[in-house]
Amino acid sequence: MDILISPSFLKGRLTVPASKSDAHRLLIAAALSKSQTIINLNGFSKDIDATVSCLEALGCRIVRGSDTLTVNPVWQGLRAHPVLHCGESGSTLRFLLPVAAALCAEFTMTGEGRLPGRPMAPLTGQMTRNGCRFEPETLPFKVTGPLRGGLFELPGNISSQFVSGLLFALPLLKEDSEIVLTSPLESAGYADMTLAALEKFGIRVSREENRFAVPGGRTYASPGEAAAEGDWSNAAFWLVAGAVNGGVACEGLDTSSRQPDKAIVQLLERMGADITVKNQTVTARAGKLKGIRADISETPDLAPVLAVAAAFAEGTTVFENAGRLRLKESDRLSAIASNLKALGARAELEGDALVIHGEGTLRGGAADGFNDHRMVMAAAVAGTACETSVEIRGAGAVGKSYPRFFEDLKQLGGKADVV
Repeated sequence: MDILISPSFLKGRLTVPASKSDAHRLLIAAALSKSQTIINLNGFSKDIDATVSCLEALGCRIVRGSDTLTVNPVWQGLRAHPVLHCGESGSTLRFLLPVAAALCAEFTMTGEGRLPGRPMAPLTGQMTRNGCRFEPETLPFKVTGPLRGGLFELPGNISSQFVSGLLFALPLLKEDSEIVLTSPLESAGYADMTLAALEKFGIRVSREENRFAVPGGRTYASPGEAAAEGDWSNAAFWLVAGAVNGGVACEGLDTSSRQPDKAIVQLLERMGADITVKNQTVTARAGKLKGIRADISETPDLAPVLAVAAAFAEGTTVFENAGRLRLKESDRLSAIASNLKALGARAELEGDALVIHGEGTLRGGAADGFNDHRMVMAAAVAGTACETSVEIRGAGAVGKSYPRFFEDLKQLGGKADVV
C-alpha cells in the first residue's frame, strides 16, 4: 500500500495506543504464572500478535477481547515440540527464545523479513554454553535443551532484549543464575521495564551495575489483572507533529514510566518546542526549533521522527552513537538519511552519527517505507508540514506497531490518501 500525505495543520487530542514493549512483558509474565491474568491494553499490533501466537504454540490459551487479553498459563497445556513463528518481531524472538528453552526439551523458532539477519549470536552462544544446541546456528533453527542455570556473559551494546529474555527464563530454572555484562548496557531503561514487570508477578532480581543475580526455583504469581502503559514511542510521532506543525495533545502517558522514549519531552524542549505536561497528557505546540547535539544510544527508536524535527529546525543537529539503528527492521541510519534527502533536506552519516542541517522547511516528494513501521510514520509526520505532498511507498508497514496510525492522523486533521 502506498499513501499520499498532503500538507495539513494537525490539531486535537488522541489517546495513544498501548506500549507494545510493556505488553510483550506482561504477556510473557502472565503466561508463566500459575493462574489466569487479564491484561488491559489499548490497541493491538502485528508484533503483539506474534507474541500471542508463540505463547499459544507453547500451550497457553489466550482469549482476545476488544481491549483485553485473558491469558491462561502455559502450564495448563505445555506442548512437547512446539513451533514458534515470531513474524518480524525482534522482541518476541529474543524474549521467548530463553523462555522456550527453559520450558521445552526441543522446539523450533522461525521468523521473516529482516529478523533472521538480526544479531542473535551473543545470546545463542551463552545458551549453548548452558545446555542448549542450535541446528543450524541462525534462524530458523531447532533448539534442543533444556536450558541450565549458571553464568551468562553478554555485551551490553547490542540489545537489551538479550538480558530481558534471560531475566524471564532464569527464575524458572532450579539453579541460581548470574547475568554479567561485558560492556555498558545501552537502552538500559528497557531492562528496567522487564524488572518492573517481573516484580508485578512476584519475581525479584538483584541488580548491581553490570550484574544481575537471578534466583532459581521461583514461581510467577499473577496479580489477576494488569494494564499495559500508553506508548511513549508512538506518542513521539504526534508530539513531533505538534512541534513542527500544529498543536497535538497525547493522552494516557505515564510520566513516571520506565519507558526510555519518554525522553522525547526533554529532547523536544531542548529543540525549542512548546511542551506542556499535565497529569497523563502531554501537549506539543509549534515553536521555533533549533538544532541540537544528542546521544541517541538510549533511545534509538526516537531517531526517525526526531530527524524530522531536526529537518524543520534551524541549524545543525547531530545524533551521536546511533550505530544500533543499522540493526533494526531496516538499516534505519541509512534509511533516515535517504528519506530526508529525498524530501529536500541535507543529511549525512559520519560514522555512527547522523548529521542533519536543518533549514526550517522540507520540499516534499517521495519517501520509501523500507518495510519499517517507524520509517513510514516519520515520513508521514514530515509530509504534513512539507511544501508539497509526500508519497510513501510501503505504508502498510505501520501494522507492525500501530495499525490505526493513519486513522489517528486523519482524526487530527491530516490528509492521507491511498495511491
